[in-house]
Amino acid sequence: MMDLECFERVKVIERNRWVLSRQLDADAGGMVVEQVRSLGCDVLLSKRVGRIEVTEDNSVKGVHFEDGEYMECSTICFAIGVRPRDELARLSGILCADRGGGIVVDDSLQTSHPDIYAIGECASWQGQTFGLIAPGVEMADVLTFNLTQSQHHQPRLYKRPDLSTKLKLLGVEVASFGDFFADRDGPKYLPARAKKRPDSPLSAVKVLTNGTPPAPVKALTYKDPFLNIYKKYIFSVDGKYLLGGMMIGDTSDYVKLVPLVKNQKELDMPPSQLILGAKKEGADDGDDLDDDTQICSCHNVTKADVVNTVKDGTCKSIGEVKSCTKAGTGCGGCMPLVTSIFNKTMKDMGNEVKNNICPHFMYSRADLYNIIMVKRLTTFQEVMKEAGVDPESIGCEACKPVLASIFASLWNKHVMDKPHHGLQETNDRYLGNIQRNGTYSVVPRVSAGEITPEKLVVIGEVARDYKLYTKITGGQRIDMFGAKKQDLIDIWKRLVDAGMESGHAYAKSLRTVKSCVGTTWCRYGIGDSVGMAVRLEERYKSLRAPHKIKGGVSGCVRECAEAQNKDFGLIATEKGFNIFVGGNGGAKPRHSELLAKDVPPTEVIPILDRYLMFYIRTADKLQRTARWLEALPGGLAYLKSVILDDSLGLNASLEAQMQELVDSFFDEWAEAINNPEIAAQFKQFANTTETLETMELDTDRGQLRPTFWPSDASAKEDFAGLSKTWSSLTWQPMLESSYFKGADDIPNGISAALKRGDTQLALFRVKGKYYCTQQMCPHKRSFILSDGLVGTNSSSPSTGEAPYVSCPHHKRNYDLSNGACKNDSELSIATFEVEERDDGMVYVKLPPVEELDEKLGTKKWMVKSGEAGEGQLKELDRKLGLGTPAGGNWKGHRAKKPGVKPHAENRMRRPVEVMAGGGGCGSTPDW
Repeated sequence: MMDLECFERVKVIERNRWVLSRQLDADAGGMVVEQVRSLGCDVLLSKRVGRIEVTEDNSVKGVHFEDGEYMECSTICFAIGVRPRDELARLSGILCADRGGGIVVDDSLQTSHPDIYAIGECASWQGQTFGLIAPGVEMADVLTFNLTQSQHHQPRLYKRPDLSTKLKLLGVEVASFGDFFADRDGPKYLPARAKKRPDSPLSAVKVLTNGTPPAPVKALTYKDPFLNIYKKYIFSVDGKYLLGGMMIGDTSDYVKLVPLVKNQKELDMPPSQLILGAKKEGADDGDDLDDDTQICSCHNVTKADVVNTVKDGTCKSIGEVKSCTKAGTGCGGCMPLVTSIFNKTMKDMGNEVKNNICPHFMYSRADLYNIIMVKRLTTFQEVMKEAGVDPESIGCEACKPVLASIFASLWNKHVMDKPHHGLQETNDRYLGNIQRNGTYSVVPRVSAGEITPEKLVVIGEVARDYKLYTKITGGQRIDMFGAKKQDLIDIWKRLVDAGMESGHAYAKSLRTVKSCVGTTWCRYGIGDSVGMAVRLEERYKSLRAPHKIKGGVSGCVRECAEAQNKDFGLIATEKGFNIFVGGNGGAKPRHSELLAKDVPPTEVIPILDRYLMFYIRTADKLQRTARWLEALPGGLAYLKSVILDDSLGLNASLEAQMQELVDSFFDEWAEAINNPEIAAQFKQFANTTETLETMELDTDRGQLRPTFWPSDASAKEDFAGLSKTWSSLTWQPMLESSYFKGADDIPNGISAALKRGDTQLALFRVKGKYYCTQQMCPHKRSFILSDGLVGTNSSSPSTGEAPYVSCPHHKRNYDLSNGACKNDSELSIATFEVEERDDGMVYVKLPPVEELDEKLGTKKWMVKSGEAGEGQLKELDRKLGLGTPAGGNWKGHRAKKPGVKPHAENRMRRPVEVMAGGGGCGSTPDW
């Protein structure tokens, strides 16, 4: 209800003294209440509804509580849990519980009628009914075993229901497991070895004098009010058995603790270690997990599932583990643990844990780089024949971009040339970062952030004429968003004609060298930071690498260019520059380290040449310099010995290689404009000049942007099953077969986006076969599949496996023959038969246009304004009193009130009045 626009306020009414009182104690429940209130949702405790007041037309008007208070409201939502449906049993004369209801069953789950059994929420076992799935599954296990196996085995009894639950309440992680109230109510079950001989019963006098004896358990509690974490674990008195517990805020150990309780496993560690040792630095290899521990909740994969596929030889790589077990193909959160378990199992078997880039190559990126460089390989096919597992394989979405990057960093050919175009990652494919709605960003190079007014004018005119959203980036340049593929050539022609070049914002290459103004203008500057930054950016522009590279140059120790969080950074000194390396921002920030001190300007270039070239040669795929430096044996000391002392004798080679790359520079966009074959690829559809909008636009602060994706934008219809529903199918000529000339000679084949009516289709030719699918990826309803990388899971084509296309946005892989999604079982795409005919056309077997549009039309599936509800900042705007000016453009207004006089005296009365009222901080505005 908090997400619905019509409700300005939402209140939770709880009849107990805290929420979730059946799972949490008072301390934990109170912490949850505080966190829920901090989200803007009020919680009223110890409140019971007496009656509901309605209007004459029976609409809700308000609520009267039993304590006499009254609250106006427009909507009431009841959360009343599960009530056993036992009406049929009662009518049949079967015994049912009087209190709470439910069909009474014994330990064998038999009712009062000897031939009738009951399980699930309708069953009342020992006076308890269960509204959770786990007890129902356990009941089903017991009953099915007894009905099928009891003639040959001892019948099973239903003994201890598992009431463990893990949930998220308004974003707050909450979990309870085992006998979580054993310290309050006494233990329901104790392991046999933990049971003590009963003491002699206490006399009534001693009970009155000393009170009831404590439960035979001990509780260990951890509470962190700063991080809102609460943990209470309950143990047997001797501390050898975990009986149950509860968690708030951090439930990461839930998956480990539940099996300890269920299996009554004796602990081999002090109880405190379960709490104090729960958060560990570094990777967890899962060695302390039982085999039946669930490690992937999305697909119910256990540790044993992963271990067994490795031990029996089925899986020899992480990619194969994901394909075989589905682990890591859901939310992906389990991948660190899955990888650790895989690596540990491989080591335990005496196998080498290889850092291969994918199943198609038994080499790491660094190994492949050296093979390609030494043997001077220039195409994917040559590398596959020389170093691949199968010389005829077409590879996958993991290895193709790696090889494309290596080719570019060695031979520096245009990435859109036919042999290399199909290898490129999403952004390199059309020389621009692809955005949410399938449009692209345009970023001209602005070396060191220095730009002339004439170029600024051209950028402004281009952005205005093509209605592009403009923003200054963190790298001191201007980004223009929303350029359509079919407009990119014209946009870049105007920029190139004005003397601008590609900024390579789309590439794994040098992005920017940020600078302060240094001695150019600043009175504190002691070095020419702008001049040095310009020279560095101009030298290393277009340099392809394993990951993006960012630089910075500051003119003094005030460090305004933030050079110490860059892949390379310089800070001017009286004697030259200090050189820092191996820093980055991002998800895991790292401060850079000092490589060399007081370096003269003439020596800066040779040192950076060696450093960058050594990184390009030896780093792993998609590894930033920060992680590369951390992984280097010996770290910074080793890097200094290589780069500064030439301990490996490589410096001359590194410098020469960098100089060759610098000398071979060309502007990718200028070449694309002047090359008719490349320029022809910048079309939305290959079979028509007509265009379609793929997502609605909204206006923010005077600029257009694509509307927000809803929290779940997926289209989960059975698109693959549409082939069985069409009323009729006819062969339709869609595109000249000459479009696919040379497709069989390149690993990714050739693909095309087609338009038929309002429907977009994707047509592929791969290794002599045609495939046709819908253009929309159902995951985010983006119309981009024709631009995806094509691959196979198998390293050998002899398996007959059909290729898949990997969505450019989020790597959902769809089988081109049947439309099934290989890494998300909820998604699929429609597929159609294709054939090439003697008339030179490629035909697709399609339903009538109206029927096709009804199921797959762009207007039907494009993300529309309002689907995501209110923006993330709407509530903040309301609290700030900003309202919603036309177009959401309130910048510069700062919520001015009528009558404000900027030069009049500001008496500051209200803050003093609030303080004088005795309220202190408690009387500040209600946030």
